[in-house]
Amino acid sequence: MNLADALIARIETTGPMTVADYMTEALLHPTLGYYTTRDPFGAAGDFTTAPEISQMFGEMLGLCLAQAWLDQGGGPVALAELGPGRGTLMADILRATRSVPDFAAAVSIHLVEASPTLRAVQADTLIAYNPTWHDSVDDLPEGPILLVANEFLDALPIRQFVRAAAGWRERLVTVRDNALAFALGPVVPVPELDHHDVPEGTLVERCPALPHVVSAVAERVARGGAAILVDYGHWRSRGDTLQALRDHAPVPPLDAPGTADLTAHVDFEAVARAAPPARASAVTPQGVLLERLGITARAQALARKLEGAALDAHVAAHRRLTHPAEMGDLFKAIALVPAGAALPPGFDE
Repeated sequence: MNLADALIARIETTGPMTVADYMTEALLHPTLGYYTTRDPFGAAGDFTTAPEISQMFGEMLGLCLAQAWLDQGGGPVALAELGPGRGTLMADILRATRSVPDFAAAVSIHLVEASPTLRAVQADTLIAYNPTWHDSVDDLPEGPILLVANEFLDALPIRQFVRAAAGWRERLVTVRDNALAFALGPVVPVPELDHHDVPEGTLVERCPALPHVVSAVAERVARGGAAILVDYGHWRSRGDTLQALRDHAPVPPLDAPGTADLTAHVDFEAVARAAPPARASAVTPQGVLLERLGITARAQALARKLEGAALDAHVAAHRRLTHPAEMGDLFKAIALVPAGAALPPGFDE
């Protein structure tokens, strides 16, 4: 049985499911889920993330975190990543920070990863660093901590609500003509959306897990360290952003669940609201942050050793990470630090 058939059978037995429940099953079903059955990254996968595009991404973020560690006086610290993919970002961070005095000896490596398949890949990439894996952010050491999360929040399951004349109706996944289909449920109270004064017919997304994840990170950061969260999204939810990718191309979100990546844009206003007791920076476009951290100078230094197709690919990677028309504006970053601590380099109040 494929996952679509399993979900159809479930819905016919128990009724329509929320979009969040659908995402959870499609991504993390124990035997048929997308992340539990494959390595989705890179040219041979379904999408490519910033660390896979260029080593410069991890180098910039690693040195940024190391400077925050120095600014707070150093000392033993957990170096953690949420959703580490192939371990590429963490490997680049550790390589770039080798020259920071005492940093390598101070850190212990912690990875939050739900996929057994990806844990195996990460083990190969990071074997020299003896990482510790955790099932959830709640299992991370209590602090101090230096944490990075790149394209982690976008995969957290969302719920979708449509404004009706009498209130909010939840968008659900049901069965129509023996296939998965979207439908609207009855009007229900949604107090957390009361501040959304929007026209009738407007779709608003909320991510139930996001406040807890950010709060768990913030509670640890408040005891020392810093966190950098990078993802694509906006300051506030903007309509239907649920999307599916297969073979680097968009596909309908309900098409063959378990065979495509499902994500939604991150609501950075919700991230900022969940930040206390830590202090949050302003939200900064990825391209702006990387330029402030010195990515162009680093790109020029690396370019001196390249020529031909390798040089062309390097130049294209720099553009893809930073240019507003590519990842530079859509992807954004927010930093968390203890109250009273300086923000990491590249971030504003």
